[in-house]
Amino acid sequence: MRIVVFGVGAIGGVIAGALADAGHEVAGIARGTQLSAVRDHGLKLYSHNRHITAHIDCVVHPSALKPRPDDILFLCTKSQDTAAALIALREAGYRNQPVFCAQNGVANERMALRAFPHVHGVTVMMPASCLTPGEVTIYSQPRFGIFELGRFPHGIDSDDERMAAILDSANIAGFALEHVMDSKYGKLRMNLSNILEALLGVGANFGNFPKLLREEADDALAAARIRWVDVGRNDPRRAAMLNMTEVAGRPRVGCSTTQSLRKSSGSVETDYLNGEISLIGRMHGVPTPLNDFVVSVAQKVARDREQAGSWTLEQLATAYDAFVNG
Repeated sequence: MRIVVFGVGAIGGVIAGALADAGHEVAGIARGTQLSAVRDHGLKLYSHNRHITAHIDCVVHPSALKPRPDDILFLCTKSQDTAAALIALREAGYRNQPVFCAQNGVANERMALRAFPHVHGVTVMMPASCLTPGEVTIYSQPRFGIFELGRFPHGIDSDDERMAAILDSANIAGFALEHVMDSKYGKLRMNLSNILEALLGVGANFGNFPKLLREEADDALAAARIRWVDVGRNDPRRAAMLNMTEVAGRPRVGCSTTQSLRKSSGSVETDYLNGEISLIGRMHGVPTPLNDFVVSVAQKVARDREQAGSWTLEQLATAYDAFVNG
């Protein structure tokens, strides 16, 4: 069995590096400087007490891997890159292999199910960053993260149970979950403030915006009769498995959206986070003006390659007033 990680960034990098270090066969799909760095120097993982260098087979397109029937696919791209990743996998000859969507948002599983019959959701709780090519930093201990896995739209099968055990062997706590999308909607709700951090900066005052974003989401989810479960600090597993920690010489740079702006990637995943709430609200007649607003702002700052943390709370409030009143 081989685990193929499509998108060797922060989350994909931890998955690929930790599993390889634990003795599992891993292949990665990456591009640009990340691909070159992993090929030339290995994939380097840093945590508060460990430094891992994993050497994995890393390619630019899945066709270079020669698909195997027993491959297990992990999608770790940003949601805006999922459609292209699925096309590449099908072009490479993948058909019936299980696909695990270790991604934020709730749209990836549905996209994947159009192309593959065995799709699994993964709720990812893993504070990690990847700004330097080939290097990933993990800011939690004693586990690298907590993953919840289950078939989409619901159920557990042997692949979920097998992957939970494999992840556990690599210091990632894995749990097979009957209704994994309830968990993923809970994570979506948490991620609604990602764009605020990206705009205002890590540790900045976000004012009342996080509360208002969640309230809009709760109204939209309730109208759609979509269930969600809290995966935040109230989860008792976090105290035992997922404590935030510093890594010497590697300060935490923020959430995935902040990292995208810092890398000037030209896109962010806000369309699939706050934009998901906008979509649900529009489908069920629930207004979501603040989520609509931050989606429009995210598109602009990504397109213009604005720096993370370049906005002030006052600027954001003024822009929102103009958005709702203009």
